[in-house]
Amino acid sequence: MNLAVIWLRRAMLLMGLTVLLAACGKEGPTFTSLDITGNKEVAKDFSLQDPQGKTRTLADYKGKAVVMFFGYTHCPDVCPTTMAELNQVMQKLGADDAQRVQVLFVTVDPQRDSAELMGQYVPAFNPAFVGLRPADDAALKEITKSFRVVVNKVEGSTPNNYTIDHTAGIYVFDPNGQLRLFMRPDEPVDAMAKDLKTLLS
Repeated sequence: MNLAVIWLRRAMLLMGLTVLLAACGKEGPTFTSLDITGNKEVAKDFSLQDPQGKTRTLADYKGKAVVMFFGYTHCPDVCPTTMAELNQVMQKLGADDAQRVQVLFVTVDPQRDSAELMGQYVPAFNPAFVGLRPADDAALKEITKSFRVVVNKVEGSTPNNYTIDHTAGIYVFDPNGQLRLFMRPDEPVDAMAKDLKTLLS
């Protein structure tokens, strides 16, 4: 079991316990994904650059549910699979609801994931998806720390042929900008779509 998987399980346990304590005595909608409403361990905003070099924050997507996935374009399996599944989720939502959801792909590998590459890779899964990247190594460290994303570079046969073990989780903000859900990439597409519809209702 790699470091990313171990960390993800610990993070989910911690977030789950925090939510249980915070939500004691409160009633609300039921989700398939982990409900992290009220969790104080994860950042509530971000500051990242889009492919055009413009700094984006959560406020830029006000009024939409924001689905935020951390990955990298050279990822051989989990990242492209998850992005394809998120596209399926958008199809399940239907045109009207899909327009009220913004999927963001945040790279944990800005060294190789240039703005140009992000502008090509991410929309290939869905034209409405947006790729965001940290401006520099300091920004990468800040965003991964604030969202509790573990990043472990694994050296390859050449300096540019490396892989990255990383937390494969999806953070979901509601249309009011509140952090609400933590989804696993292996969750069924129908379940993800149902949870998003609940947030949009």
